[in-house]
Amino acid sequence: MRIVGIDPGFERLGIAILEKNKDDKKEKVLFSECFKTSAKLEFSERLNLIGEEVRTIIKKYKPEVLSIETLFLTTNHKTVMRVAEARGVVIYEASRAYLKIFEASPPQIKIATTGYGKATKDQIIKMVKILVDIDESKKSDDELDAIAIAITAFAHLR
Repeated sequence: MRIVGIDPGFERLGIAILEKNKDDKKEKVLFSECFKTSAKLEFSERLNLIGEEVRTIIKKYKPEVLSIETLFLTTNHKTVMRVAEARGVVIYEASRAYLKIFEASPPQIKIATTGYGKATKDQIIKMVKILVDIDESKKSDDELDAIAIAITAFAHLR
């Protein structure tokens, strides 16, 4: 099975493609990146770029499932709304490609990667590096979060 994990955002979007076959012991990271859009662009153009990037990656890697983090409320409502809109673009592109959509909450991701629903960011990152074979040059939190989100889908869809 091949899953695209996405850590949604409009400035930075974590994207990872993971694969696991029956005989594999671990999920393999086939691709990951932190896709960035410039604050100098109009928001609508940033959404367009996100959609194009997601569409290109889906077309290239042909995942079966999109795993995406659900939103959590913060005090900055404008940011939450903008992330929600970027998330909508990602879900739309996945739906266009007939992917199954799996949504994971932050506690679900923490439990799937560390076994503890209140794990810290550092604990999640440490476990991601243990759970999958990953290039040590992958330092972006957004990329590592996308990998954790994909791992969560593998844990739930077994």
